[in-house]
Amino acid sequence: MRQLVSLALALAVISPSFASAEELKSGLEAGKGIAPFYVTKTVGAEDDGVPCGKNLCYRCRNGSRPQVMVFTRSTDEKVVALVQKLDEQLAAHEDAQLRAFVNMLGDSKDAATDSVKKLASISKAKLVPFVVPNEFENGPEDYGINPKADITIIIANDEKVVASHAVASAKDLDVDSVIKDVKKMFN
Repeated sequence: MRQLVSLALALAVISPSFASAEELKSGLEAGKGIAPFYVTKTVGAEDDGVPCGKNLCYRCRNGSRPQVMVFTRSTDEKVVALVQKLDEQLAAHEDAQLRAFVNMLGDSKDAATDSVKKLASISKAKLVPFVVPNEFENGPEDYGINPKADITIIIANDEKVVASHAVASAKDLDVDSVIKDVKKMFN
């Protein structure tokens, strides 16, 4: 009986941590519209016609095309892998005009700029623009980016969210699951 009580107490302590990791809400839900927001292009996508340092709305520029918006606070190897896979998807779905851009969040604009340059350099992505949102701490207010989320990914088509992913720690990012949702837009 004592072992059963100990097991029940252990599960009560462990279960909330599992639930909170799974229940992290960040970003827009499927079916929601994607609103404009402004960013400064920092580096990357040299052939996209947008000079580095330009402040613009990439979401607007992408229009109703399929697009992936990554909001990250991390340059972890999982984020690097995600960016590399997105770069591959941009090339593979060029005819469908797939777009993606990586938004670096941070405590200051300078810190976010330094981090996004580092991420771009490590990933060696050719087609992905790397940006710092004007609302650099938590991204655009109406996107509901959770300050506790290390990474929030919004996948949209026809200006509506089709899927989203969020993790409290970059180490928990399931890159394959994200790419699977990106590919679903083309099936």
